Amino acid sequence: MRNFINFNQSQEIINNIEVKQSTQKKFISEAIGFVLAKDIVADHNSPEFPTSGMDGYAIKHEDLKNGKIKIVDKNPAGSVVETEVQNGTCIKTFTGSLMPKGSDTLIPIENVEVNGDEIIINKEVPFGFAKRDVGENYSKDEVLIKKGTIVSFAEIGVMASLNIVQCEVFVNPTVAVASTGSEILDLGEPQTNDAQIRSSNHLTVEALAKTNGADVIQLGCVKDDINSITNMFEEALKKADIVVTTGGVSVGDYDFVQDVIKDKLNCEVLFHGVTIKPGMHILVAKKDEKVIIALPGFAYSSTVCAILYLLPMIYKFRGSKQTLPIVKAKIHQNWPMKMKKTIFTACNVYYENGEYNINFEGKKQGTSAILTNLLHSPALLIQDENSSDIKSGDYVDILLLNDIK
Repeated sequence: MRNFINFNQSQEIINNIEVKQSTQKKFISEAIGFVLAKDIVADHNSPEFPTSGMDGYAIKHEDLKNGKIKIVDKNPAGSVVETEVQNGTCIKTFTGSLMPKGSDTLIPIENVEVNGDEIIINKEVPFGFAKRDVGENYSKDEVLIKKGTIVSFAEIGVMASLNIVQCEVFVNPTVAVASTGSEILDLGEPQTNDAQIRSSNHLTVEALAKTNGADVIQLGCVKDDINSITNMFEEALKKADIVVTTGGVSVGDYDFVQDVIKDKLNCEVLFHGVTIKPGMHILVAKKDEKVIIALPGFAYSSTVCAILYLLPMIYKFRGSKQTLPIVKAKIHQNWPMKMKKTIFTACNVYYENGEYNINFEGKKQGTSAILTNLLHSPALLIQDENSSDIKSGDYVDILLLNDIK
């Protein structure tokens, strides 16, 4: 008799799985989408000296009361002007130029008129206006980007400003994906009898893995026999960090995946069976430093379970701080608790009046095979197994599927 665990227990087990991470150095522009393996620390102040934030005239603020100030020099960006600002004088200064010695404020060109070698003040500015202080952008020894951050355009810009040519990132995990079942057909395979169905699971899981930072080995469809499934696992475990299968984990006569994992490969089964809907027969195991996630065969069920169990494992392998995007939303109809399980129900989500809202318009009722319920603006309503009936107007937990990167 199999011992089922609850959803929270299964997530705790997933969170506690220790994985082997490796790192590599990449040129910064090639690191986009990877996860930083080390903090990025500033080795200097930015700016290192007081700098102009606009085009204008560097002055002593107290001279504004005079109404006009004499221009004594020009200060182009990239040059160091030797002239100092004295009382009653100013230096024309451009965006990005060092503020000349003796100045404490920059008055923009829009606020003055030029009359010969003087500026006439039309509109005053506060003390220190448009002067970028030392360290305004960042200070020496400041941690600017933390380990675990996914590199994007802003991180590239900051690293470039620090003259960082290469950064150390975690190596993305490799995920091997296969669908099992003698009744399923891969893309392009001709149908020879009415009992055969087209497999989508292996391609759906591949897409989820790729869009979340994993490299994928696509193994396609595998027939339901012990030898084929055993060979598939043995080859996949040589090349992949995570092996994901769909089908073959229930209690049928031809559900061989669980037998291969337990008996042929002698894996450490972390759990087999969780009180969730859909996906109660999910199996997670370890073989040495590799992780096996055996998903149910129905399309909606395998996809939901891949989101709940595969994505956190990918985040873990690639050193990411990502978590599944679970938020509060307002529901606009009663929704009863139907069974003592944690239930994930497809719904529509929209943002209105400053909050998320959900409804179930167009969502079909039926088995765990209805993958079309995840189209359009999808989310998953999460009902904990210990929760009570939901009332219209309640705030509920939802998982935002379009926010899964």
